[in-house]
Amino acid sequence: MSKDQAKQQIEALREELEQYNYEYHTLDQPSVSDYEYDQKMQELIKLEEENPELLTPDSPSQRVGGKPLDAFRKVQHAIPMLSLGNAFNEEELRDFDRRVREGVDGDVNYVCELKIDGLAISLRYEDGLFVQGATRGDGTTGEDITQNLKTIKSIPLRIKEDETIEVRGEAFMPQRSFLSLNEAREAREEEPFANPRNAAAGSLRQLDPKIAASRNLDIFLYGVGQWDAGELESHSERLEYLQKLGFKTNPEWKKCNDIDEVIDYVNKWTEDRPGLSYEIDGIVIKVDNLDQQEELGFTAKNPRWAIAWKFPAEEAVTKLYDIELSVGRTGAVTPTALLNPVKVAGTTVQRASLHNEDLIREKDIRIGDTVVIKKAGDIIPEVVRVVTEERTGDEEEYHMPDHCPECGSELEHLEEEVALRCLNPNCPAQLREGLIHFVSRNAMNIDGLGEKVIAQLFRENLVHNIADLYKLDKEELLKLERMGEKSADNLLSAINESKQNSLERLLFGLGIRFVGSKAAQTLAEEFETIDGLLNASFDDLIAVNEIGEKMADSVVRYFEKPQVTELIAELKELGLNMEYLGRKKSDQPEDSPFMGKTVVITGKMEQYSRGEAKEKVEVLGGKVTGSVSKNTDILLAGEDAGSKYDKAEQLGVDIWDEERFIEALKE
Repeated sequence: MSKDQAKQQIEALREELEQYNYEYHTLDQPSVSDYEYDQKMQELIKLEEENPELLTPDSPSQRVGGKPLDAFRKVQHAIPMLSLGNAFNEEELRDFDRRVREGVDGDVNYVCELKIDGLAISLRYEDGLFVQGATRGDGTTGEDITQNLKTIKSIPLRIKEDETIEVRGEAFMPQRSFLSLNEAREAREEEPFANPRNAAAGSLRQLDPKIAASRNLDIFLYGVGQWDAGELESHSERLEYLQKLGFKTNPEWKKCNDIDEVIDYVNKWTEDRPGLSYEIDGIVIKVDNLDQQEELGFTAKNPRWAIAWKFPAEEAVTKLYDIELSVGRTGAVTPTALLNPVKVAGTTVQRASLHNEDLIREKDIRIGDTVVIKKAGDIIPEVVRVVTEERTGDEEEYHMPDHCPECGSELEHLEEEVALRCLNPNCPAQLREGLIHFVSRNAMNIDGLGEKVIAQLFRENLVHNIADLYKLDKEELLKLERMGEKSADNLLSAINESKQNSLERLLFGLGIRFVGSKAAQTLAEEFETIDGLLNASFDDLIAVNEIGEKMADSVVRYFEKPQVTELIAELKELGLNMEYLGRKKSDQPEDSPFMGKTVVITGKMEQYSRGEAKEKVEVLGGKVTGSVSKNTDILLAGEDAGSKYDKAEQLGVDIWDEERFIEALKE
């Protein structure tokens, strides 16, 4: 490939990938699969490695995370990033409105925006190119976190106009990313984050950008710092202009004619807040007219033209009457506070996490204490502090035991771990928790086998390991409480049906350390059978995309254990499927008309939906993308094909109608 061809190919890939990023992360309307996106990204990275002189800072490849930094350098904000004054009730909102109306002439309109609970940041663009991103810091001086911010795919590396502009917003971690991150941390036996805000802040202050890249952060832009263009007259126009430039703004903002409409907005989101996919901790109210903002000016700390209404504190006071220990499937022993029932954030709370003994000591928590609890990030109930003035002297200090509460084995502190751990592989609690994981929805998905039924099976000595589940009979099940004939039949049927699950479900259910559901899918696709994976070496494993050294080492060690090979052999004898049932690489015909081809599907077809046609192409080794480019080999065009048809003609792309597609499938 010549340099000119490489340059054209690189530019086409960059354009496609940035469009896909914009559709997925800003518009929430993805047009291609993750697999297709990843394939194009790998193609771009390879071309840039072969042609390093063509690498530019706005390439989508620069989002994956660069080399670790030694430290963050300081950044001076040209215009200070001031904090907002707070209002906690309707009276204080009306007082703010009164001060505003006294300070300006004419009618006053407001813009209300959801106050995202994340990390305030600024982004600087020069001639349309993203050149610097910084934290708020103390408002005057922040830290340069440009490399970490580049990993957030909703931040454009180049905006749609050649503007020199500084914009401001809030980086945050969506609830789904937060729960996934904590699940992964627990699998690695690390402490979970308390809430999404801490997780987002911790992610963006990592010296290794690859860690930030793995955390799936997002951003909403809400304002402008330094910017010379002054043709816009209102904050609402600025929000619309930010969106036009390609920035992601929160769609829930609203322009209000007066303070009564502001209060209606506040009341709506106080009620609707739990339905959001991200955390908010209040509402920001701003005077809309920019001339009026300038007229009102600033105090030493805050703008006079804006205020933050804060949600009532989600805290409650109750009595901690005991501390209970639980042993997880990895052996970690976790203390939990048992509380007198109390309402917090709309739910009744009777238990709260204490995490570990260090936290109990740090907060001086004693049995019998009156404590303040809250739902951290509205997700995990936790003890905030002790109300020491309520102490009577009867409270008891708590000390973690030396032995496992389940099996009596001596507990150990492993190096660099806070948690105490039971290392007995036959500990009933670990076996029980392992079974609960095995039957869970993302694993073998055995309907009717919940925690209570598993606990009963253990109490009755009917199961001791995974294989025992597949040896249960109806007579044994009928001995269980509340287990009638129909329930027993349904449960046995569900257990039997789970034998046909694809390999990835079994792999995830086995609970191999560091192997989550996505990694299990990757391993199953690559090795196709359990024997293929059993025979895989460390080098075989790390050669697989997304399988790192820790995971590879864990997989090898797991399958080296004699008890594991015995379990696999027993499960085979019991009739469990040991093969990957999805589309296998080895199944794709080499002479397929779509093998290695990039196909775009557009318009309406009579015999196939777009989804069905896409599946047919992919099964036969093709890649389906959402937009026509120089890399497109075939445009499959139904009725009303539109602009994609025109572009395909211009680029000389091979255009197929439905009849030709059907003939190709028959061949």
